[in-house]
Amino acid sequence: MQELDSTAEFDFARDAEFFAAVPARPAVFSVEPREDLTGAKPYLLRTANLRQRLTRLLGPPEPGTKRLNLREFAWRVHYRVVGSPFELSFLHWQHARRLWPGEYRQRARLRPPTVLKVSLTNEYPRCYATRRISASGFYFGPFASRRAADAFASGFLDLFKIRRCQIKIRRDPSFPGCIYSEMKMCLAPCFAGCTKEEYDVEVGRVVAFLGTGGASLTAELEREREAASEALDFERAAAVHRRIEKAAEALRGLPDLARRIEDLNAVVLQRAAEDSTVAIFVVRAGRIEEPRLLRFAELAGEPRSVEQILREWLEGAGDAPLAPPKSHTSQQGFREMEDHLSLLSRWFHKKPRAGEIFFRESTARSSAAAPQDEVRARRNSEWPYRRILRACSRLLAPPEEGSQVDS
Repeated sequence: MQELDSTAEFDFARDAEFFAAVPARPAVFSVEPREDLTGAKPYLLRTANLRQRLTRLLGPPEPGTKRLNLREFAWRVHYRVVGSPFELSFLHWQHARRLWPGEYRQRARLRPPTVLKVSLTNEYPRCYATRRISASGFYFGPFASRRAADAFASGFLDLFKIRRCQIKIRRDPSFPGCIYSEMKMCLAPCFAGCTKEEYDVEVGRVVAFLGTGGASLTAELEREREAASEALDFERAAAVHRRIEKAAEALRGLPDLARRIEDLNAVVLQRAAEDSTVAIFVVRAGRIEEPRLLRFAELAGEPRSVEQILREWLEGAGDAPLAPPKSHTSQQGFREMEDHLSLLSRWFHKKPRAGEIFFRESTARSSAAAPQDEVRARRNSEWPYRRILRACSRLLAPPEEGSQVDS
């Protein structure tokens, strides 16, 4: 974790010098209490302008106002200057979790992201939106909101026949069923309308659809359409073609960020606080790693190219771990993943979005890879190095006038 690496002592009598010494830049900062305030905890905050925020907090209080003032509380200020909104949020989350382990989400205004879950431990799984990630299940996301997740699920589930109800399946032939079974849009396991094996096959098709970004279903329907055309069954071929169009419609508007969580591998590029420096945040299987810095002013004398350095960072440890460490599979580990996905989703869907993101695309997502080829597909995936380098150049260009980091 990146520590707050700068310190400024606060003195009533010399507050003007104090305010002039701190930078007017975005930062995460901690206001430490005086020694005589026994039991008091520091105030941890983030801001787009450190000097302006400290002037309001530590300056002489305005009479008749209820605005927070820490002038009688503060002893010193620890802070770290950042270069982007993404780094600001990530650094604040790290320190908030350490300072307030039980309530950091409320303090950081962090809400778990919405994902789609297929609970594979259930005898008859269904796909639904949730904000909680655990060890059991297939997860797809994150989405900008629950409404967006529900809208996508409603569209693509029309292409399959798994259940959408929340009842306990008893396989009772006397059960009346629901509207979906009446419309032939569900295999109806509730009244034994299918065997367990048939239902499992349909669930596997749903998981493959999400895992490949729709490529598995598209390839399946294209083969079916070609077979119908060769048999001169043009009416059936036209019906299958309409299903292909419906699948494309269901996928339209799906953000690149939404994918199988284990396949959410990306690099987030941000302008760093240092001059001529880009901060590289690597995302592996939905988890954000500590930032690495590309200091271009120092790289001129390096014997390695920037692309070689990136390859060492992104591929030196291999692909995203196929078997996550035990610390990642605990309840605390999944809670941390929820936080990382929330930070990533909040930044990704913000408009305008500062910085750039590039995904590591696997052949499993771009084509209908068979399940037994999943591991090989992940290892054959590629990082778009040339596009990453061009993005670094764009980030190092002088910022537009009036741009700033949001708090």
